Amino acid sequence: MPEQRDGASVRRRQWGSERRTRPLDTLHERPSDRKLVSGRVAIILTIAFWSAYVVYTVIRQFLDSGTESFRFTTEAISYLVVVTFLTFSALMHLVARQGAMERFASHVRVPRAELDRHFAEGHESPMTVLVPSYAEEPDVVATTLWSAALQEYPSLRVVLLVDDAPFPSDPETLAKLERTRAVAATIQAQLAAPSNRFREALFSAEVEAANAPFASVDALRTLVEHHRWADAWLRRHAREHDVVDHVDRFFHDQVLVGLADEFRLTSEALEAAIVDALDSAADGATEPTTAADGTDGVVFTEITSARAVELQRRLAWTFTAEITTFERKRFANLSDEANKAMNLNAYIGLLGGSYAFEETASGTILRTVEDPTAADLVVPASDYVLTLDADSVLLRDYCLRLVYFLEQPENAKVAVTQTPYSSFRGAATRIERLAGATTDIQHILHQGMSRHDATFWVGANAVIRTRALRDIEEVETVGGFEVKRYVQDRTVIEDTESSVDLGMHGWTLVNYPERLSYSATPPDFGSLIVQRRRWANGGLLILPKYLRQVRERRARGERVGIVEFSLRVNYMASIAWASFGLIFLLAYPYDSRLLSPMVLLAALPYFWLLSSDLKYCGYKRTDVFRIYGFNLILMPVNVAGVLKSIQQALTAKKIPFARTPKVRDRTASPALYVLAPYAIVVFSVFTFARDYQAQNWGNAVFAAFNALLAMYAIVAYIGIWNSVVDVWIWATKWMYYDPSARAAARAAHRAERAARKDAARGVLPEELPAEDWRATLYFGHRGGRMPVRHSADVVGAARGRRTTGTLATTHPTAAPIPSATSPTTAVVPAVSSGRHADGRTAGTTATGTTTPDTNRTAA
Repeated sequence: MPEQRDGASVRRRQWGSERRTRPLDTLHERPSDRKLVSGRVAIILTIAFWSAYVVYTVIRQFLDSGTESFRFTTEAISYLVVVTFLTFSALMHLVARQGAMERFASHVRVPRAELDRHFAEGHESPMTVLVPSYAEEPDVVATTLWSAALQEYPSLRVVLLVDDAPFPSDPETLAKLERTRAVAATIQAQLAAPSNRFREALFSAEVEAANAPFASVDALRTLVEHHRWADAWLRRHAREHDVVDHVDRFFHDQVLVGLADEFRLTSEALEAAIVDALDSAADGATEPTTAADGTDGVVFTEITSARAVELQRRLAWTFTAEITTFERKRFANLSDEANKAMNLNAYIGLLGGSYAFEETASGTILRTVEDPTAADLVVPASDYVLTLDADSVLLRDYCLRLVYFLEQPENAKVAVTQTPYSSFRGAATRIERLAGATTDIQHILHQGMSRHDATFWVGANAVIRTRALRDIEEVETVGGFEVKRYVQDRTVIEDTESSVDLGMHGWTLVNYPERLSYSATPPDFGSLIVQRRRWANGGLLILPKYLRQVRERRARGERVGIVEFSLRVNYMASIAWASFGLIFLLAYPYDSRLLSPMVLLAALPYFWLLSSDLKYCGYKRTDVFRIYGFNLILMPVNVAGVLKSIQQALTAKKIPFARTPKVRDRTASPALYVLAPYAIVVFSVFTFARDYQAQNWGNAVFAAFNALLAMYAIVAYIGIWNSVVDVWIWATKWMYYDPSARAAARAAHRAERAARKDAARGVLPEELPAEDWRATLYFGHRGGRMPVRHSADVVGAARGRRTTGTLATTHPTAAPIPSATSPTTAVVPAVSSGRHADGRTAGTTATGTTTPDTNRTAA
């Protein structure tokens, strides 16, 4: 049961969870020569042992025995294929890892003064931070927005893209939505005091700097005072921030206090410069001079006025972000497809435009206007777009360093740069700790893929050139309105497909080799299932597009290296072949003659260096065995994701985007994914017994190893009691129902489907409200009936006019047209009421388990 503290639900810390809360260093530890050499040797050994297995086991068997039977030949070929694919994935892991180590060894951090100089006065590259949010906890959203708002960047807008249904009927849902909407305004109000202070201070500093090449002691004292004020302001807000879990601890220590520490350090350095200047004047080494304004006895320091202005400008940048909220579902002409990609696309398509609100029968729509002063909504243009998940946190110089990288001449064709996110340390559950370990390993691999020009966009955070997004823009007309796509929504791994699209237009992607971003990892098996099933779905669908990209690039004369090609193919397809390959190894009793120590030796370098990297990231070397068992129980999840890809390929229908639940209570797991790991254990035990009796020692050892680690993973990461609870919920849910809620949901679903069909044909529903004439004028008339019907009073009045010749003054009162700011349902509902795949409100059982249904009543 989750504990309660300060009104918030807090997960009980499990035995074996992580105590360390300090994150890994921003700069990667420079690898030693020994580490670099061992990485190269591991690659060579993997290839050598695989080649030895092929020659001395498979080919030798054929040479010695020939094709003795069809079964043995089939087994040999299939076993070789499985081992080859698994070895190939291990080899690509080692290649990516080696690339990362080489990048870490050569990376040199840009000094802070060079960043300030680059972004000095005259830098015109505004950035818009887009934070898509759906059914998020307001405190989670607030943490993300604060980390974005406190970025040290000259011109920054932070936009929270709320994708919830704008007018929910449930009071609790509405209250939560209102709190989410209020987050941006609350942060903006809190930033007002430092923003006003430092804007005025910057103006004064720029005026003073124009009169002298070096900063005076008095000017530096003023600058010190401002830095101390910023330090105190941040620490006061840090004290007021409720630290509920390890994510809050990270935000407190690394964002608020970390920024305060940097300002304090700067103030101390300035104080030291003042002391040096005064000491020099006292010793007679320098003489007080007359300032340009006529002031006598002014002591100047070694710090230039330009540098002093840069430091003052940094304070202004840090606290002057504009924070706002946008809801696409308030506007009928914006796509309401239930996925994160279209939430981003809707706002990206509005960048640089001015729009007026126009009320129509289907709701409020946005009309482009030329004059911004006549617009109801003005969306400034932006050179860069930063996409940031609502559960991610950025360190303070993320934007500054990544944009500096993009604006170097040699990076003119880089469309996307990012720092693959790291995990928050101090996880309260064992599974979150291990999921965080795999996240940190993936960070290293993604860094290495950039070494071979095989970078993929990781959607949790990225800085993107708007110009590159315009190049991959796709436009279609839906219901008379343009729908623009930049981030592809054909699959649920939208960032991966967009990476391929950018490559088709000659753009590249690069991972910045530092740790500047962090993102939450699932804290329980139920939420992990949602995330990993989504990750496993889509790669096979994108692979043909990538092959087409390769052909186009080669036709343009571009070189596509074998390493880049192999890394990208492995990234998109390895989940498929690894999952099904492991099933073959687990389930089929291969001939013992095909087993060889060479197979184990080919895998040994992979596992050895994986354990080394776990140690490098602050985990235990023995976690390599825990990760193996972890992957075993996730195998059914990965297979389900791959099958979804195949389903989508066959049906040509989009798979609904499943949002990873971010709740403080445990998320219930589907019974299939709870029972499947137990089936793996049972079958492995059966295989062990069968092969033991048959003296097939290799298969027996492998089966016993799998059974042991899978059982450990079940106990440690799913939990025996949690398994019972989840299966019980699945087995008994048919006994509970909420008649009114289900009836209302079915009626709403039927009405929505009918309305959409009518809207597609231009036909209005049978029962129309009193303002039907407006709907008719908007939609027009198609079909065999006239949708406008007059009431008896109106008809009578019309007849009276024809009979008596008098002018009737009585008119029926027309109901107002439903607008985006009114909860009234539109005539033809074109705005979704929150149709995300996982958009149902979560309830909590007495066991602290989040379940799909609420207010359930015993039958």
